[in-house]
Amino acid sequence: MRNASDTATTSASGSPTVVRVIRGVQVLAVVAAAIGVLVFPQTGPGPFIMSVGVVILSYACMATGWNFVGGFTGYISLGHAAFTGLGGYLVGLLILRADVPSWIALVLAAVIVAVLSIPIGFASLRVRGASFVIMSLALVLIMLLIFQSWSDVTGGSNGLRVPRPFGPEVLRPEQHERFYYLHVLLLVIMLVAWWAIDRSRFGAGLKAIREDEDKAQSLGIPTFGYKLSVYVISAFFTALAGGLYALWFGFLDPIFQFSILTGSYMVLMSLLGGIRSLFGPALGAAIVGYAIEFFKAQYGDTQFHLVALGLLLGLVVLFMPEGILPSLGRLLDRLRPSATSIREESAEELANKRAVLVGDNGGAS
Repeated sequence: MRNASDTATTSASGSPTVVRVIRGVQVLAVVAAAIGVLVFPQTGPGPFIMSVGVVILSYACMATGWNFVGGFTGYISLGHAAFTGLGGYLVGLLILRADVPSWIALVLAAVIVAVLSIPIGFASLRVRGASFVIMSLALVLIMLLIFQSWSDVTGGSNGLRVPRPFGPEVLRPEQHERFYYLHVLLLVIMLVAWWAIDRSRFGAGLKAIREDEDKAQSLGIPTFGYKLSVYVISAFFTALAGGLYALWFGFLDPIFQFSILTGSYMVLMSLLGGIRSLFGPALGAAIVGYAIEFFKAQYGDTQFHLVALGLLLGLVVLFMPEGILPSLGRLLDRLRPSATSIREESAEELANKRAVLVGDNGGAS
């Protein structure tokens, strides 16, 4: 016996099937990407290619850490290199000066950076827009000046050598593989944390701040407390990424660690992949990180890679302002047919449904 709901389901043009297909494609894409990342070291890449993989994963961790602030609140920080650089230097100093084991130093350094980010957040998060960007840039320059001038502790322009945690008996290719999987683990932890916040009440408040901070505050959301909390979380994760990079690379240079370019890369990667999406920064890091290493390998010490990345950023802003993943999501939404509501049906369709209902009721009686 047919009823009105059966007719409505039929008029939906099989939309549940299309929705299942689209979701299946999305799940398959994520699973395929995860399998590809995990089996990459087993495909026999050379030491150089393996090191490029570690660098790209390091960028992915940094960009994902940055996305806790940029993605949730919409505050564009170009100064997160201060947290990655500070995390790296604190790891090295804790190991060398305080004889702290490497992995404890990594976590302890990230905690210290998170604590230090509280007063920094109190000062910088009271302004918005261009003023916030300028303050974030000033933070990087201050850190660069301190660590370059304080040579007795940091090594100054001569840099700082960080002991590698696995010892000299582990060869460099094996170091690359181990740190590759360590970066994968850190990235997974970051993604899970971002996913959990995105689906929490805290995340809903952060997204309200991103859309309209004044209106969110008028609705009773403690906007400053929310911003400061996610700022500290972001500093903690970016410091972890910087510290893990320091343990892998083994040498820290203040000009490189506290480079404005590093913060710009984080922003570019997140914008390219999708600043408001879970996997967007990681996808952007894979594209931009590979492009950086490719242009450096092809053109040596020239600055051509900066020109290429500038052009890439311009194209993203012009044609995909929300990033690759949100653009693909909108495209899939267009392919997803929606069910027809009663208000959208014509009088003839309503009359046909009424006739069906009358006939079914008559047969039942």
